[in-house]
Amino acid sequence: MKTTTVWKGGSAYESTQPNGAKIAINATAGFSPKALLLSGLAGCTGIDIVDILEKMRVPFDSLEIEAEADQTESHPRVFTGIHIIYRIGTDPENREKVVKAIELSLEKYCGVAAMLRKNSDIRYTLKLVKPEA
Repeated sequence: MKTTTVWKGGSAYESTQPNGAKIAINATAGFSPKALLLSGLAGCTGIDIVDILEKMRVPFDSLEIEAEADQTESHPRVFTGIHIIYRIGTDPENREKVVKAIELSLEKYCGVAAMLRKNSDIRYTLKLVKPEA
């Protein structure tokens, strides 16, 4: 894995992957590096969950992932705890399978969670929302 990050002035940077994908980083007017880390966690676990649920043939029509981190008061302000809220549009009878998918992602498949867990407790809440008709 490789990225190239270029300073654009002030606190603005642009990071590029070899495939050409780009993302802006800006501590004051955009995604900060730590917000990108939380987004990376949400994206990593989300990709896993969708893949697992599709393999389990669990029908769902939406997935929203909210991640929030507690940080130390002193510098470097590192994450000490992370709480993830998963909102998924599926029927209540699928709850057990969704829990299994979340736990497989957080405990086995998501590399971002594995790295963050070395310093931060990761907890989650699952909220089932009514599927769209």
